[in-house]
Amino acid sequence: MTHLMHKAAPAAAMTFLMTGTAAYADVTASDVWSDWTSYMAGFGYQVSGDESQSGDTLTVTDVIMSMEVDDGDDSTVAMETELGTFELIENGDGSVSMVLPEVMPITMAFKDETDTTATVQMEYRTSGLDITVSGDPGAMSYDYKADAMTFALVGVDAPGEEVDIGTMEMTVSDMTGRADVTTEGELRSTEGSMSSGPVTYTVDFTDPGTGERLQTTGKYTNFSYSGTATTPVGMAGAMDMASLLEDGFDMSGQFEHGGGSTEFSFTDADQTVSGTTQTARGSLDLAMSDSGLSYGGSADDMKLTVASDEIPFPVEINMKNSGFGLSVPVSGSEEPQDFAFSMLFGDFTISDQVWAMFDPAGQLPRDPATLSIDLAGKAKMLVDMMDPEAMEEVESGEQTFGELNALTINDITLRAAGAELTGEGDFTFDNSDLASFDGMPAPEGELDLKLVGGNGLLDKLVAMGLLPEDQAMGARMMMGLFAVPSETEEDTLTSTIVVNEEGHVLANGQRLK
Repeated sequence: MTHLMHKAAPAAAMTFLMTGTAAYADVTASDVWSDWTSYMAGFGYQVSGDESQSGDTLTVTDVIMSMEVDDGDDSTVAMETELGTFELIENGDGSVSMVLPEVMPITMAFKDETDTTATVQMEYRTSGLDITVSGDPGAMSYDYKADAMTFALVGVDAPGEEVDIGTMEMTVSDMTGRADVTTEGELRSTEGSMSSGPVTYTVDFTDPGTGERLQTTGKYTNFSYSGTATTPVGMAGAMDMASLLEDGFDMSGQFEHGGGSTEFSFTDADQTVSGTTQTARGSLDLAMSDSGLSYGGSADDMKLTVASDEIPFPVEINMKNSGFGLSVPVSGSEEPQDFAFSMLFGDFTISDQVWAMFDPAGQLPRDPATLSIDLAGKAKMLVDMMDPEAMEEVESGEQTFGELNALTINDITLRAAGAELTGEGDFTFDNSDLASFDGMPAPEGELDLKLVGGNGLLDKLVAMGLLPEDQAMGARMMMGLFAVPSETEEDTLTSTIVVNEEGHVLANGQRLK
């Protein structure tokens, strides 16, 4: 996570340059430059440039933003962005216009323990960029728009290697946005939103060592973002996420697109795999603070088509809706904290050619399949997840990561081939008892399960020759041991699994352990 923050920082810098709302007081060119350099210094950047004032224009030449961070294992990552010449023009109405170069080079240098250095060169390009800053020194507002914004990978230099990277770039068109940036005490808050027209991306990369080639082109019809962030002012250890969270770091954001598509191909010495993807819409939510990390997303009407030299026909996969969600604590605590996990593959279908490979007579129902999992619970974190030293102790076995205290199964649903399994339950865990269940904290609780169409599915699998009769008989015996038939619903089994405080496991009142 910390390494990801290192790489995301240049984009954060550019995002900060593009933020805003309506003005209520005056702001000068000097105010804007001072606020921006202070903001970036808080992230650990060194900002340099030569300032000169002429009338209502502050010009800053040779602007360079740089930072070097320890990447662990005696390695470092040095980042340098050449922002060229800034012009900050006072408009006479209390606002300031920022004029940036159309091309800004970004260089990342990676040095390992042998002092061998590899560099990656990128460019940040803009067309028709217009930024206006208003407000006052303690509460600045940034409005921006651009015809296009492009991030492009330009080159890679590795010692002793000639690396031809091909093409890697992404362009966002017709972009507009606004945000408010306020400073109160030791905290700086940003609230903003952005929307755009089409987003396109291209990757054409050939591995110089193996000759393997990846080609991808894609687009989204539109893109939008809204979010808030609170960061400590003058944070010297900006890449120390554990300290940042303790000092008040808090962020949340929502990303959405209105539909997208991708074409891809992968070629090696033996074969070529190609395909397309398509999505009607999608979203991604992200939030992080000292209370935890949450991450989730969804997509509608997904379609994947894959073809290969080794497959006699294209494989098509469709999904009506899909989603995932994860919420976990990140800071150590003496008290249990909430966590959650969810996953959905809704109305999943595959092409008839795939079905025909194992069910040519069409004996199995080909209705859309669904897998849904929804879990929640409480766990005690014994370490700070964002503390690299603490996580190293966990990996080495010197420290325990945490304790599971409770688990609620809100829903488990598996629906496929004419059968459906559903379940829900609730358990608590005794971490002082690791003997009753072979090193696992002793559970106590109940799980309710229901299976509809299970015997019918077994009959069809036997008739198709996919399941031997003796194995089907064994499966029926197991279902008879763990479940009871419904008196009112055909081919329906129910089961209640109970783990009591004595450590006994019972299925429908019958003791299994």
